[in-house]
Amino acid sequence: MSTDPTTTLEPPAIVMAAAPAPTRFGWKSLQGLAVRHAMVVIMLLIVAFFLYKSARFGTVDNLATILIAAAPFALIALGQTLVILTGGIDLSVGSVIAASAMASAYVASATNGNIALTVVTAVVVGLAAGAVNGLVVSRLNVPPFIATLGMLTAASGMAYVIGGGAPINGLPDSFGAIANTEVLGLKVPVLLMILCVAGFAVIMRRTSYGMRVYAVGGNRLAAEIAGVKSRRILFSVYTVSGALAGVSGLMLASRVISGAPNLGQGYELDAIAAVVIGGASLMGGRGTVLGTAIGLLLIQTLNNGLDLLIVPSYWQDVIKGVLIVFAVGIDVWAAKRRAH
Repeated sequence: MSTDPTTTLEPPAIVMAAAPAPTRFGWKSLQGLAVRHAMVVIMLLIVAFFLYKSARFGTVDNLATILIAAAPFALIALGQTLVILTGGIDLSVGSVIAASAMASAYVASATNGNIALTVVTAVVVGLAAGAVNGLVVSRLNVPPFIATLGMLTAASGMAYVIGGGAPINGLPDSFGAIANTEVLGLKVPVLLMILCVAGFAVIMRRTSYGMRVYAVGGNRLAAEIAGVKSRRILFSVYTVSGALAGVSGLMLASRVISGAPNLGQGYELDAIAAVVIGGASLMGGRGTVLGTAIGLLLIQTLNNGLDLLIVPSYWQDVIKGVLIVFAVGIDVWAAKRRAH
């Protein structure tokens, strides 16, 4: 085999790897940070606006007011988070709040303030309603929207039946002490909210149960193939949601020392909004407890700030609706940016 004498062989080129450019903290870094924490940024902007417009907004008393108002919503929002992570929805929590509040007020009145029995009654009523939802969804395969809509109507009717169509007033002081007592400088509902948020955050991130909930919401068939008993998971999340609604109803009734059959009306919408604003997907499989907490605080901060600025209620609804859509849009956009 001959070679062309005119052809010269060149030594192989040596490729030098360029040293990575040093990371600089600049505009792009700030932009990336804002994208990753879009809800936190929106929350801070809202707080800054209200701090500028109202001198009262930043006071310790007003902060306590926001936390106390947020506490009952936090409980049902946590339950709603678990349900939505499985790809479902619970429309009944507002009516379950009313039924639990009326049942606990009735027991407190009949027993002259037996606190233990009053608390157990509220939890059992909520637990039973949630268990029925769980059975209908997991065993009968009824769509969650329809199943919980039916419970919404039934529980609302039961709230009126318990009180004979009227509120239950004249309750003993011990009933009011349930939610109005301070422990470690915090009202009981606020302390309960903090404990529940911390507890559920650990459960969902650090336990096999949390992983199973995410698995069922992400792909139920794949989860079942992997050995996850999806029916048990579905039953459990609706039961937990109902129990938390029962406790929320007790806290709300205790705060005003009265049981009202329309208590909790529309609360399910704020709970769902908090979960979605917090970054959860209504399709299931994506969302966090801490995200829900941020979404809830955003809504309650907005409610409080608009009240301080004496904004009419009908304009508050318009502003909240626009902000919810805007916040969710920002979160979806941020999620796409993170994916790329």
